Amino acid sequence: MVRHTATSVVTIERFIIEQERMFPEATGELSGILYDMALAGKMIANKVRSAGLADILGATSDVNVQGEVQQKLDVISNEIIVKAFDHGGRLCAMASEEEPDIIHIPEGFRAGKYVLLFDPLDGSSNIDVNVPVGTIFSVYQKITRGARGEMEDMLQPGRRQVAAGYVIYGSSTMLVYTTGQGAHGFTLDPSIGEFLLSHPNIQIPARARYLSVNDAYEQDWPEPTRALMRRYRGLDGQRAPLNVRYVGSLVADFHRNLLGGGVFCYPANEKSPKGKLRLLYEANPLAFIAEQAGGLATNGYGRILDVQPTELHERTPLYLGSKAEVETVSEFPLPQYVAPGIPERRGSRPATPAPTPAS
Repeated sequence: MVRHTATSVVTIERFIIEQERMFPEATGELSGILYDMALAGKMIANKVRSAGLADILGATSDVNVQGEVQQKLDVISNEIIVKAFDHGGRLCAMASEEEPDIIHIPEGFRAGKYVLLFDPLDGSSNIDVNVPVGTIFSVYQKITRGARGEMEDMLQPGRRQVAAGYVIYGSSTMLVYTTGQGAHGFTLDPSIGEFLLSHPNIQIPARARYLSVNDAYEQDWPEPTRALMRRYRGLDGQRAPLNVRYVGSLVADFHRNLLGGGVFCYPANEKSPKGKLRLLYEANPLAFIAEQAGGLATNGYGRILDVQPTELHERTPLYLGSKAEVETVSEFPLPQYVAPGIPERRGSRPATPAPTPAS
């Protein structure tokens, strides 16, 4: 006798629908944004897989707004995401790490109540050597009154995010996102072309294993930063050392630490006194995920999600990962010029904001 039982396979669409049912007032627009990002992730994954077979490896002749040489896949990934979202009626504007200004929804298309900020292909310079890369994204509700998105909609502190996530393109393609109801991971099954729930309710291990930091900048770090790194390595006799693992692709380093426990550090230094990573496209979305998974993120003086952005491509120092390891940062007096946007809060952590309902 055949018994019909519920399948254990949960697609990302099914999961999002089930989450949406928890909020009767939900309109489905945020769910649609997550579907669109999953689609864009599949398309980018396909391009990444074929990178060695097609003429899309390497750099272009262009330089982006960050002053960095654009990789061919940067440009392709940026175009894929823009085209996946600009006509759906769910967004009123977008912003990309690769674009100098706001990306407006074209005239003739309906504008929605959300804005999307994204790094289309983090770590793209590593593609030529087959290192994992990723897409990072962040979603906010529109706060201005006009029909179209404005700069004020983009420059919101990270605690106001309604969704954030990343897609990592490695040995498998995985999408991790949060809407304030925990962090959840989905792995792409290429045989059916669907993201399947593989890591529900991710929690960063309390006992960290890894330290991810670029030691090449040690000569440019101030002494308190060097002392912090000695602490992590166990060189001051205060603790057992962490294992140093650094890929150079933020998504890859964060993903490993999220699942295995660890801390990612990109301190300010003499050459980059305001930090190197982008607050809106990298730090805020990963900080949201980290906190939802029981971790923490700081710029060395306070919670990343409390920083009030002042410009679209603002940079920040970043310490991200297992809570106890990130809290260690507050024990070291880092230079005050690295604290944009928020007052110093040593030795304490503001309460995590209440989860934002999906809608």
